Amino acid sequence: MAKTDDDALAEAYNRALTLEKSGDYDLAAAAYAEVLALDPDDHGGAAVRLASMKRGAVPARAPEAYVTTLFDQHAEVFDKVLVEDLGYHVPLLLRQRLVELGETSFEHLLDLGCGTGLTGGALEDMVDDAVGLDLAENMVEIAHEKGLYDTLYVADAVDYLEDNDDGPFDIVAATDVLPYLGELEPLFAAVEKNVLTGALFCFSSETLPDAEFEGRPYTVGRFQRFAHQQGYVRRALQSAGFDCLEAGDIIVRHEQGRPIAGHLFIARKL
Repeated sequence: MAKTDDDALAEAYNRALTLEKSGDYDLAAAAYAEVLALDPDDHGGAAVRLASMKRGAVPARAPEAYVTTLFDQHAEVFDKVLVEDLGYHVPLLLRQRLVELGETSFEHLLDLGCGTGLTGGALEDMVDDAVGLDLAENMVEIAHEKGLYDTLYVADAVDYLEDNDDGPFDIVAATDVLPYLGELEPLFAAVEKNVLTGALFCFSSETLPDAEFEGRPYTVGRFQRFAHQQGYVRRALQSAGFDCLEAGDIIVRHEQGRPIAGHLFIARKL
């Protein structure tokens, strides 16, 4: 992209963000449309911001360029911000639940959206071999430095699963992946093809009051992350060949001092 285009994009994005924060969603939507015209790959996540303001269609997923940019930018401070500032403890909640279920020994873990390795660290003593992958290269580099995984990839989850030579797996974790996905069927179907019968598929989701979904199975909440109706997640699991063992209520994280409600799903491959 030419320098002048970079300047124009930055100006348009900052103008849109200012308008959004001021509550002038109509003008913000027009500004985000300009952002998308300048940057069709959507590194700034204009599509999900439009959806969160109810000024655009709910996309099937967050743009890949946006997710990569977001997490690459925050890689160095990710653990502190997410765990200490936002109270994110889903990997430890998952570990606790697996212990309570008596599921503590696995041969081959696949950690989708592994980030800096929070889930890999929480489950390290339970698995013989661990594969991690994430879209954000800077996050994967930090996970590599921690030495938690036997193999690491910079890749999209579905792309990796459709061309995977590492499986089959007996446990797949996807903590904090669904908040960046709307439509779940492609991911669930891809996971199913790469796991053994009886394997566990464990993941977290965010949710909202039913009225906020406006009849949709998923939507984008006010913090630009996807929320899913529990019934939709259960149906998608069943369609993909998984038995949903449980969907426990959890607080996924805190945002602006408010708890974000969600579920911790544990499913088994039939």
